[in-house]
Amino acid sequence: MTATEDRATTGERKPPQIVDMAWDPITRIIGNLGIYTKIDFANREVTECRSTSSLFRGYSVFMKGKDPRDAGFITSRICGICGDNHTTCSDYAQQMAYGIKPPPLAEAVVNLGEAAEYMFDHTIFQDNMVFVDFCEAMVKATNPGVLARAEKTPAPRGGIHGYRTIADIMRAFNPFEGEVYKEALKVSRVTREMFCIMEGRHVHPSTLYPGGVGTMPEPTTFTDYLTRLLRVLDFVKQSVALNDDVFDFFYEALPGYEEVGRRRVQLGCWGAWQDSDVCDYRYETMSDWGRSMFVTPGVVVDGKLVTNDLVEINLGLRVLLGSSYYEDWADTEPFVTHDPLGNPVDMRHPWNQTTVPVPQKRDFDGNYSWVMSPRWYDRNTGEHLALDTGGGPLARLWSTALNGLVDTPYVKATGHSVRISLPKSEKLPETTLEWHIPRWSNTIERDRARSYFVAYSAAMALMFLERAMSRVRAGDTRIFTDFEVPDEAIGCGFHEAVRGVLSHHLVIRDKKIANYHPYPPTPWNASPRDSYGTPGPYEDAVQGQPVFEENGPDDFKGVDIMRTVRSFDPCLPCGVHMYLGGGSVLKKLHSPMFGAGHG
Repeated sequence: MTATEDRATTGERKPPQIVDMAWDPITRIIGNLGIYTKIDFANREVTECRSTSSLFRGYSVFMKGKDPRDAGFITSRICGICGDNHTTCSDYAQQMAYGIKPPPLAEAVVNLGEAAEYMFDHTIFQDNMVFVDFCEAMVKATNPGVLARAEKTPAPRGGIHGYRTIADIMRAFNPFEGEVYKEALKVSRVTREMFCIMEGRHVHPSTLYPGGVGTMPEPTTFTDYLTRLLRVLDFVKQSVALNDDVFDFFYEALPGYEEVGRRRVQLGCWGAWQDSDVCDYRYETMSDWGRSMFVTPGVVVDGKLVTNDLVEINLGLRVLLGSSYYEDWADTEPFVTHDPLGNPVDMRHPWNQTTVPVPQKRDFDGNYSWVMSPRWYDRNTGEHLALDTGGGPLARLWSTALNGLVDTPYVKATGHSVRISLPKSEKLPETTLEWHIPRWSNTIERDRARSYFVAYSAAMALMFLERAMSRVRAGDTRIFTDFEVPDEAIGCGFHEAVRGVLSHHLVIRDKKIANYHPYPPTPWNASPRDSYGTPGPYEDAVQGQPVFEENGPDDFKGVDIMRTVRSFDPCLPCGVHMYLGGGSVLKKLHSPMFGAGHG
């Protein structure tokens, strides 16, 4: 019986044994995310957490004065992982500012490119990064008792994925050696090829522009995409079964594991994949065309849908400074006082933000991060909500399910679930998957949703292909709408980056960018404590969670904490450092399993 199980049984707490531990950096490419914790090893729980970023980018500063037509190409460089999401969102904002709508075939090309990006990125992250924390090698090092049980537990969905026991699945995810780990890399290559067919190159698109695309709309463009999509459908179906088997097992093997990474349900989704039959990019009609997206926008609080209105979502955006390294702009002249519908725009809205960096020493009792604190103001309750994205898929599926508006031959939202229909593939028959709204917003459910959203993306790609090929066969091959840059205008774009909400806000004056603010998902998830003392989602999810790892302080891997942070899909680890107390190095980890240290 673990200490956590013992406490749950007896209700007794032991005298605390607090140890300061930090993982800094936790990164994918450039080492700028740090997680600082206090862990009570006597009662096996995290008592405090701070999320910090050591990197200032400054895009909102140097975008000023640029030609707005360059915004998509510049902002794609914000990220070396999902740069296309930024290009797409920037083009959405520009199309609103220019008053234009791309031809339907161009919209289909963009949707196909974004569907391929979701499949690519979620697959490589889930199977080659997330599952490193659930693979045999890691579980053996952190929870040998769980692995022993996994060896004896049959895999319920073995008829789909082919593995006999849960431990066999865990072995299949071992880095560099496991069958699923290696197959996921192959699938990621194929889905990246699909992306490049539509958007030119990965990850900074060469064929996306405001007003349309430069992709040649030939029949082979779409058949080349289709043949690759059909090649990965078996893997997509099997991945859902593999994920469900492992995650269901963790709930059974570790009673109380649902509390790991659990936080109040506060999810934000800005919607994805425009419906060209409805969307005209006008702000005045944004409420309607937002609801027509093939991933439905929404703010979900305590399991209930607060709004699906993009105008209301837009007006509720607030950027709070809190514990970040910036000077306040509250007393400056606003760029936008009212939106195009006449609604007042708050001074802390992205349209009005002025970024003034103030470098300083990190102080966990004061300012400690370069990340600001985006919040959503709920005018009904007066709360500034620290929305999270659920790593992207959890919020997207939850919002879409509750809205019940998506109804296509391939994906249907029911009000309590999302049904995904995939055709017969090489080995597996026609399959209908159903994601149900879970009981919790926690680590396991963030991760589980990811494999379902890969299937969702594959299903929607089939529909977008049908629409595109129908237009080509009918001779409608228009892919661009011409435009003029106005002297003055404002625009906003709403999209879903791979790991969650993405917005771009643009102000044009004298045909130049006067103000520009992109807000991707990581600032929402990794934000520090805000002006009201509310912790950001990483901090909130980690702080208070139980520790199930069997190791003590001397050889502690922090796997439960890492699972929680990675469930949000942050920029992933190229290196993990561990420190004890006042910055003294406890251990440098060089195994590929745990990440390489950079002393």
